[in-house]
Amino acid sequence: MLPSFRALLCLSLAGLALAACESTSNVDLESRNFNVQQTSVPPGEAVASAEQITNLVRRSGPTYVTLIVSQPASADTMSKETRKGTPVTSGSGFVVDGSGYVMTAAHVAKRIGNTVSAKAANGRVYSGDVIALKPDNDMAVIRLRGFSGKAVTPGDSQCLSKGNIVYSLGRPHAQGDTARLGEFESASFGQAVHYAGDDAKFGYPDAMVLRLSTQKGESGGPLFDEKGDLVGMVVSTLYDNAGQPLNLAHAVPSRTLAGFLCSNSQCSPQWRAVAAGSGRCAS
Repeated sequence: MLPSFRALLCLSLAGLALAACESTSNVDLESRNFNVQQTSVPPGEAVASAEQITNLVRRSGPTYVTLIVSQPASADTMSKETRKGTPVTSGSGFVVDGSGYVMTAAHVAKRIGNTVSAKAANGRVYSGDVIALKPDNDMAVIRLRGFSGKAVTPGDSQCLSKGNIVYSLGRPHAQGDTARLGEFESASFGQAVHYAGDDAKFGYPDAMVLRLSTQKGESGGPLFDEKGDLVGMVVSTLYDNAGQPLNLAHAVPSRTLAGFLCSNSQCSPQWRAVAAGSGRCAS
């Protein structure tokens, strides 16, 4: 579930708003059929070719999962019908360790102890639980049972520059699996964000800004650079004061994700390097 909020926009940010003009094609990947949507860019700027997009989605698709999160029934009210709990949210996520660790947004996971059904690229549905949550930076870790699969390759979000190609994977509500191609805009939004309504306890102190037109249901989805390395996690989309989408989205950077993951699981040396900022950016 992707919460929207109306940010107070300065002139420099308002000037980033772009019309959504998208080209659509399909990419076959195992049991999934991705709808590829490419955000328009100004004339003269580099755009990935159809072949590049296909190869990127083929590489990263197996690391992406769709999630249904449920609140467990209490022991005294549990029945055959409610044994699996009551669904409370749905969203997207990505595998961070091939043994079954998955990350998603905290406002998707809701709380520690919630149960999760995760549909993987092979079409199977795996059960798991929310084991860690950080509401004030909108991150959560899930542990799936019996899962063995491909994990993302973490990259350093600090290596991104304005205009770099990025793409996300997610499942908008009432739609199919979607790959969105866009651009990195800025490493900082410059202010904290707090969600409204039922998600009021969730938010983040800052986020990367992307030229990307995400929708509800894509929260918690992975964000990749043009090499297919994970550089962030999509958490929200931006609207102007009139409630119109700005073709801009926010993502939690990979360094922040790595620090949280490594404090709550046995993370890999690659993740530890990203958390420590000890990696090198390609020249």
